[in-house]
Amino acid sequence: MPVLCSVVFVTVPDAKTADALCGTLLEERYAACVNQVRGIHSSYWWEGKVEHSEEILLIIKTRTALLKVLMGCVKKNHPYAVPEIISFPITEGNPEYLDWIKFATTPTAPAKK
Repeated sequence: MPVLCSVVFVTVPDAKTADALCGTLLEERYAACVNQVRGIHSSYWWEGKVEHSEEILLIIKTRTALLKVLMGCVKKNHPYAVPEIISFPITEGNPEYLDWIKFATTPTAPAKK
């Protein structure tokens, strides 16, 4: 039975936040891969007015079963009061790549001393 995978979009305000969040998501194995797309200009409604800001878009590949824990991790480590966390199911893809997402997001046994 194929493992269900998802792509998650998260915007962050700066490189420091992007790097820290990427590191945490990868170290915890909540994500197999995180792409940082810099130079995003966002315009949006916030607290009754239109705001404009420069952001970084994180494109996160993960197993669908990890979405809730991934969202919790993002919320805990994100400076925004309401961070953008949007997921899309991957309905088709390279089977070997999807298998790699499964492998990369499966915790490994602790190293023996």
